[in-house]
Amino acid sequence: GRQCHCTTPAHDTPRIRLSRCRRRPDLARPRSLRMHSFTLKTTSGWFRSLFSMPRPSSTDGSRDARPALTPSIADPETIHLDEDSSTLELLFRMISGLPIQPLTSFDTVDTLLFASEKYDMPGPTSLVRISVLTSPLADQPLRLYAAASRYGWTDEAKVASQRTLAMNLWQDENWEMLAKVDVRSTLALLKLHRSRREILRKKLDEYPFVNASPVSDCSRCRRPADHHAWRELKHKVIAEMDLRPLGDTILDVGLTEWAEAKACWESKCAYADCAFLQYDKTESMRLIRRCIDNLPKTT
Repeated sequence: GRQCHCTTPAHDTPRIRLSRCRRRPDLARPRSLRMHSFTLKTTSGWFRSLFSMPRPSSTDGSRDARPALTPSIADPETIHLDEDSSTLELLFRMISGLPIQPLTSFDTVDTLLFASEKYDMPGPTSLVRISVLTSPLADQPLRLYAAASRYGWTDEAKVASQRTLAMNLWQDENWEMLAKVDVRSTLALLKLHRSRREILRKKLDEYPFVNASPVSDCSRCRRPADHHAWRELKHKVIAEMDLRPLGDTILDVGLTEWAEAKACWESKCAYADCAFLQYDKTESMRLIRRCIDNLPKTT
């Protein structure tokens, strides 16, 4: 394969030739990239340590007083690295201050973060951290939450946790992604989803809503009234919170279109001489919206 040389404008600095290791002999010859040693030493703790380590003499095995690598313009040193060429080129463009294309894949993000951590390069890590909150990366909240949790990005983890509220974490594909997140962060996310459901359940059993008692009085005639219609709607609301803890489907569609909602809003006192509508649809929807809006939103 052809070589790709990535250089900075200054040409009078000793250079390092960086080559990807070829793990299988049947693969094409790995690409190599040229980088100035000064750039590597000032942006990478790993390379800084590498350049400062003494190396054995090639003759008697004793330690040479020179640094491990002493590249020159005419005779650059070669270092073999494990990462693929596209990852290395993107990484080295970042530390050289050269432009890059917007990051659009979390696969790329993960390999960049792994390489940045491996070579102790905080610069690329900070650039990736900024990028993950932009579309389309921000549209994958579980991948974002996994990365933010691993690298201790508290603010990004909170943003991601809020965006997961539109997801059912118990679906197979989401559960597989959660398995890649550390246990503490996974439990925090599961607790957020569950707490929204349980807090709403408790609120819907408290004043001004009808309490959990199976029978209470009609608000007009004060005779016993069976509030089974409200109980059915309440159970539907809680079940929907399990599927989509954000609660938007409850407010935007559910409370007007569900069969349980229509039955509730049309429910009347069982006594013919009263026949009073048991529930104020407008006020009930306003109160339910307020309850959902006040639920915890982030881990």
